[in-house]
Amino acid sequence: MRIETCYFCSSRIFPGHGIQFVRNDCKIFRFCRSKCHAAFKKKKNPRKVKWTKAYRKTIGKELAIDPSFEFEKRRNIPLKYNRELWTKTVEVIKKVENIKQKRQNLHIMQRLRQGRTLEQERDIREVQRDLCLIRSPAAGMKERNKLEEMEEEDEEIYKPNEEMEPELLEEN
Repeated sequence: MRIETCYFCSSRIFPGHGIQFVRNDCKIFRFCRSKCHAAFKKKKNPRKVKWTKAYRKTIGKELAIDPSFEFEKRRNIPLKYNRELWTKTVEVIKKVENIKQKRQNLHIMQRLRQGRTLEQERDIREVQRDLCLIRSPAAGMKERNKLEEMEEEDEEIYKPNEEMEPELLEEN
């Protein structure tokens, strides 16, 4: 049983499913559903259609370069399997799948971390730009009142000294 991949969206096609298109030059194109087949006939580019795996890889949402992808390559060389080789192969496939899953999760977490920092920077810029909307007018009034009171006190302190100087001058 061979699980094929869709030519357009790169999803898996199980036996008995999908559409197969053979071009005049004997090139075989397999599609998972009519949506992919119709997009292919319309000559759509899979890297520009947002729901395809190719788009996600070009944008950077999915892991594009990884050595574990080498194991998924199709090999047309027939091998004679014995039971021992078969069990080892199945175990290795499971290990490779675990490694691949961990790397994909790490890639996703790095993207989320980067997105979080960008979002925080954007929020800070927005708050700085619209600070007048956030800051209440009453808070500004309190600060102004305090400043005015302090200025009045300073003036009162300096006024008696200024009045005393002319008096001292008159007495002398």
